[in-house]
Amino acid sequence: MTARSIRSRILDSRIAVSAFAKQPSLLHTRTFSTAIASEDPELSNVLVNKLHVPDKRQPLPLEYKPNQFDSAAISADHWSENSWSESAIRRAQANNVVATWGATNSLANLPIMTRGEGIYLYDSNGKQYIDWTSQAICTNLGHDVPPAVIDAVTKQLVELPMVYGGLALTEVRCRLAQLMSELLPGDLNGFLFPCGGGEANEAAVRIARRYTGRHKILTHYRSYHGGTTTTLGATGDFRRWFAEQGATGFIKMHSTNPTLFSWANSEEAACELAIAALEEQIVHEGPHTIAAMLVESVTGSGGVLAHIPGYIQGCRALCDKYGILYIADEVMVGCGRTGKMWGFQHYDGVIPDLVTCAKGLSGAYLPLAAVAMRQPIKEFFESNPLGWGATYQAHPVALACAYECMKYMLEFQVTEHAKALEPLMVQQIGALVEKHPSVRQGRALGLFGCLDLVDAEGQFIQNVQGPMAPAAAILKQALIDNGIYGLFRPPFLHCAPPLVISEGELLDGFQRVDEALDVFDVAISRV
Repeated sequence: MTARSIRSRILDSRIAVSAFAKQPSLLHTRTFSTAIASEDPELSNVLVNKLHVPDKRQPLPLEYKPNQFDSAAISADHWSENSWSESAIRRAQANNVVATWGATNSLANLPIMTRGEGIYLYDSNGKQYIDWTSQAICTNLGHDVPPAVIDAVTKQLVELPMVYGGLALTEVRCRLAQLMSELLPGDLNGFLFPCGGGEANEAAVRIARRYTGRHKILTHYRSYHGGTTTTLGATGDFRRWFAEQGATGFIKMHSTNPTLFSWANSEEAACELAIAALEEQIVHEGPHTIAAMLVESVTGSGGVLAHIPGYIQGCRALCDKYGILYIADEVMVGCGRTGKMWGFQHYDGVIPDLVTCAKGLSGAYLPLAAVAMRQPIKEFFESNPLGWGATYQAHPVALACAYECMKYMLEFQVTEHAKALEPLMVQQIGALVEKHPSVRQGRALGLFGCLDLVDAEGQFIQNVQGPMAPAAAILKQALIDNGIYGLFRPPFLHCAPPLVISEGELLDGFQRVDEALDVFDVAISRV
């Protein structure tokens, strides 16, 4: 074939492509022309329609760094039977320890705790503190581990320290699941055992979405549901800002305890309006898109806020009307904290579809949480994969710990003890409100209490987010000076000691807080 005939065929191909651009029905023309080019041996030598030739890439040089184990780098101090000096501890902290919610440089000012006894903690200087917030509202049984818990944990460690829950069962897993089903009302019969509260709420959200086939989750402002991306997306306070860009489907509801407005002048009217607003939101979001409503039974870190009478019942009724699951987040308030075994039991007639708990479940001696689900949900996952899992889910040693902790609570009536001390909590908090101009109001439910701190004008001393106000920093130091240890999230001062606290110890704790507030009163008057 001559060069002229080759050019003629190429020209014919270009004409065909041009015709295709004007008339898509001529697709076969391009296909035909391409086929000719590939099948004709003379055309196949033309450098058209060949394999793409990329630029040549020069490999980047590796910046070599040694990465092998060096036994000489391991300090012999790790095998010393003696305690490290305070300077050695501080040095290791400065070099290697990282903080979580706050900036790491704050760790340099924290006390070094060396032992615990009952409701008390002792630092490296021998100073005694009352564990005024049960650490993060979790050391419900104090710092003396019940002998039955020690024995059960030791026995499990010796006999069978680890079983992956997807491969085999353990007796203690089945025992604890049955006990939990007996402690919860209604048909809350199915149980998972994650490692912590955030993980439990993550699993509950996954379950709700899998069960309903819907995606959106309703949660409240001022709530906290955990530190994972999903549970921070569900969270309503400022901590969601750290991760909510990576979480989708979370719709915020205004709580019945707003910070800058009031629903109405009476609880009854406020409840009616709040439920009406919530239904309006559901209707416009599209009920068919909403999988669940996730609610702290009592708002915890946001200020110990019980929901106004009738509100939770209204939420449950809306969920029933629109086929939405109701998830009760009991991570902080479950296991006796509020004077009832479960926080949702303060709202008559309400049984959640899913319940999450953690913290007090194991007394915080070992990490463990639980997710309870009602029978229809459990039955759904009998033949459908749940789609959630974790290596340490249902860890047998943690289960043994929790099993004995819950039995201890029942045997020694720990929940009833918390309820019995509620009047004293109310009386003492009321006395602080009456005495101190820096305290606007307070709340108490069982052994779960909180004070609202204000400035000289009667406004909150600061927003929850942001740096600590100077006067709040003065109060924090005054609390430490008076031996009060615990969470301090101004403008809120929580009062949530271990559930095993005695009446005398509780009075002592409030006396220490009273003295610290004297210092705070002076501080706000100078601002």
